[in-house]
Parts: sequence; C-alpha cells; structure tokens
Amino acid sequence: MRTINRVLRYARPAPASAVLKPASRQPRWVAYFVYAPHGHLSPSQRFTLDRLKASVLPLLVVCACPRGAAVLQALGGCCDALLWKDPPGYDFSAYRLVLSHLAGCSPGADVLVMNDSVYGPFADLREVFDTAPWALTGFTASNLREAHIQSYAFLLRNLRPSTLVRLAPVLPPGIAFNQFRDIVDLQETRFARVAARSMSVGALWFGNVRDVSDPTLVRPMELLDNGFPFLKRSLLGKHEGVIERDAVLARLQALGHPVPFGIGT
Repeated sequence: MRTINRVLRYARPAPASAVLKPASRQPRWVAYFVYAPHGHLSPSQRFTLDRLKASVLPLLVVCACPRGAAVLQALGGCCDALLWKDPPGYDFSAYRLVLSHLAGCSPGADVLVMNDSVYGPFADLREVFDTAPWALTGFTASNLREAHIQSYAFLLRNLRPSTLVRLAPVLPPGIAFNQFRDIVDLQETRFARVAARSMSVGALWFGNVRDVSDPTLVRPMELLDNGFPFLKRSLLGKHEGVIERDAVLARLQALGHPVPFGIGT
C-alpha cells in the first residue's frame, strides 16, 4: 500500500519522446542512455560511444536533451538506432522507451542496457552476451535495503512485448518519476524482485552489505582486475573520497580514457 501511495503521489507523465532512427531486427542490441541537457557530448560519453561502436554490436542510443539539439545529428551518424526524450524522468524512463521500442522492432533480441553513469566499457561486452546464464543479468548486485541488481547496466534476454507486461510494476507505461529517491525505492531496488516472478535473475558480482555497501564504489579496482567493464563516474563526483581520487585518475589514464580533470589537480 505504501508503494501504491507513493506511485499515485509522485508519478508524472512520461517525458516526450520521438524515434529519430528506428531499430532493425537483430539478435543482439546494446542500448546506451546519454544524458545531455546542454546539448553536447562529454569526453567520457564520446569514449563510451567509440568503445561500443568498436564492439561490432548493433547500437541504439537514447538521448535526453533539448528537442532539436545539435547533439542528435552527431549521434545519428554513430549509432544504428536513435531515440530522443525530454530530460526529465531519469534513466528508467529511458529504459522503458528503449525496451518498448526494441520489443516492437526487434522481438526476441537480447538487449544490454546501460547509462552514462559509468566510464567504459573497458572489456568486451560480447562475452556477457555469450556467457550470462540468467534471463535478467545485472553486472553487480547488493543486498543494501533489499537484494537488487544495480541499474547502471543490465542484460535482458529474449525481449518481447510480453516482457514489458511482466516488468510493468517497475517500468510502468505512460508515467515516470522525477525524484532520485523515487527511482531508487520504486524502480531500481524492486527491479530484480519483480523480474524474478517470471524469469531467472542474477548478477555477475555481488556485494554483501555486511562487508561492502556498494561494490562499484568500495572495490572498483578489484572489480576491474577481475573483468568488470566499468568504473563509476561518481568516484570523481558525489562519491569522491570513497577511494583515493588520484588512484581513479591513474586507472582511467592506464585504460586509455580521457582524464577528466588531470592527475594531481
């Protein structure tokens, strides 16, 4: 009842959106959510796009930016499908848009969805497609608050319109949430639980809250050393100080990523 009350209180109409370059039918897709409220790409977003293009996997980009922003033209030339949405709604509104579009245009596809809260990928994502054993695979999971997959990236197999019906409690049609806490409480932490009612769910790495609150923040270097393909951008932002900043910058430089602020500055 508390969840229903929060949904009724905080839900807003889904942000406006448009299909600028429709997807074709493919067995696999990578979908990348780009948040560009000022209408341009950051160096880290450009790096990610280059790495995703190099993976030779069909690439769908959904960009949150002002309507008609020049960034959309730039993106149109470097992806196989392109969707636009208004900036409100956070990443789950983009996920709903992506999955709905691909369920209609490419039913049965395996879809890896990721947002731009991470640097990378620094490993071949095709291996995840080849080896992940679950219908819904998170890269990392935590039992903080409840057992859940972390939503910066996940793989969903055999996407079909019926999949969206089953996931509607966390990916509701026609509505979105504009507050970060609502996204976490009503969508991210419930995602695995809702999905597990109708499909297998798992994660490649798990952080038990008794030992580590968030593996992507507390053990990022160990994850990278063991094949984890990402590094969280928040290690140089709101979570700066969880580990040494210079260590993050040095690792980015070693991985060939543009160093955001310069080592030692």
